[in-house]
Amino acid sequence: MKIEKLSLPVLFTGIVMLTASCDKKPYVLTDGYMYIQKEERRNESTEWQLVWEDNFDIGTLDTNTWSRIGLFTSSKWKVPVENWREVKNCFRYINAIDPRVVTFDESNIHLNGIINPDSLTGDPRPYLTGGIYSWEKFAFQYGRIEIKAKLDQAYGMWPAIWMLSEKDKYPDQHNGEMDIMETLNHDDFAYQTTHNHYTITLNQTEPKKSIIAKIDTTDYNIYSVSWYPDKLVYAINGVKSYEYPKVPGAGTFQWPFDQPFYLIIDQQMEHEWPGMITHPEELPISMTIDWVRLYQ
Repeated sequence: MKIEKLSLPVLFTGIVMLTASCDKKPYVLTDGYMYIQKEERRNESTEWQLVWEDNFDIGTLDTNTWSRIGLFTSSKWKVPVENWREVKNCFRYINAIDPRVVTFDESNIHLNGIINPDSLTGDPRPYLTGGIYSWEKFAFQYGRIEIKAKLDQAYGMWPAIWMLSEKDKYPDQHNGEMDIMETLNHDDFAYQTTHNHYTITLNQTEPKKSIIAKIDTTDYNIYSVSWYPDKLVYAINGVKSYEYPKVPGAGTFQWPFDQPFYLIIDQQMEHEWPGMITHPEELPISMTIDWVRLYQ
C-alpha cells in the first residue's frame, strides 16, 4: 500500500476536526469521576447523549463505580452492627459483606432481602438486605439518569433509588435529595419526591414536592429524573409524572441542586413507613437492576 505524505494544511485540518470531535462531549469530567454538564440545558426537546452506563453484566460489582452499603460504610454515619437496634431509619438491616444480599446473573444485579439464618452465631440481625452507592466514585451535575428495575413485593419492603449531594456544599442546611423511586409493600405505584431545607425544615408545600405514579408490578419499569438548572422532571417508563421547579428568589434553601449528586440503590425493609415484616414466608425478595444510564 502506498502511503501519501499529507500536506501541512490537510494535516492541520485533520487535527482541528479531531479536536472538535473530542470537544463534542456534553460534560467535563471533574476529579476523574464527576460528569459536569457543560451547558445549562433548558429545552426538554434538545437531544440527549448517552455518556455513561452500567449494564451489570460482568458478574461482579464494579468497585470503580460502586460500593456496598453497610452500617460501617454509610457516608453519613457509622454504627457497630451490635447496635443495629439504635438505627431508626431504613438501613438497620443493610449488610456490606454477606454475599447473599448482593448477587448477579448474566445481565443483572440483585439487591436482596433475606431472613438471616446466622443471627444467633454471627450477625445478630433477623433480616439482611443489600444496597450499593456511588459516593466518591460516580457523580454528576445535570442530565437524565435512568434505572431499569424489577421489584419483588412483600409486606415490610421498601426498595429505593435516590440521590444525595456528593459534597457538603451547604453545611448549614439540607443539601437536597432526589427520590427517583420508592415503593412500599404490595403497592402498584411508586413515590417520586424532592427533599430540601425548604420542604423538610421550613415545611413549605408549594411547589408540590412529591407524586405517586403507577408501575407494572410484574415486570421491569424505567425510573428517571431529568435534572436541569431550573427544574427536576420525574418520569416512569418515559411518562412524565411531575416537575419540581426552581422558585425565583427562594435561594439555596429551596434549590440546592447546583452541585454534583451521587446515586444510591438499595433494598430496605421495616420502618414506620412500610411497617413491619408480617409475612416472612414472602422472603427472600429481590430488587433486580438491569442497567443504569446517564444522558447529558
